[in-house]
Amino acid sequence: MPDASRSTRRGPFRFALNSGGRPHLIEDVLSVGTLICGLVAFATGFMPGMHVLASWAGAVGFVGGLYSQYISATTRERAMNIVGIVASFVGVAFGIHHGGFLP
Repeated sequence: MPDASRSTRRGPFRFALNSGGRPHLIEDVLSVGTLICGLVAFATGFMPGMHVLASWAGAVGFVGGLYSQYISATTRERAMNIVGIVASFVGVAFGIHHGGFLP
């Protein structure tokens, strides 16, 4: 067991969605964008005065999330896409219920 005495050093923590060993810049950006749009839509969907932002952020997040899901390369990206798509859908539904896309 010569390897048991070696200390394993890890580098600094990095947020990485590409578990395949290759960088997926476009897929990662779309996944994070979908999640951000979904969270914004979900959070503002509960505020009736923010219905315009909730509706547009939800619609953009939903459509962007579907495209991101189509081109995703790893399971982590797909999981993040699903969370963003569902949050976008709920946010756009509440936004439309509270007044829709226009002020």
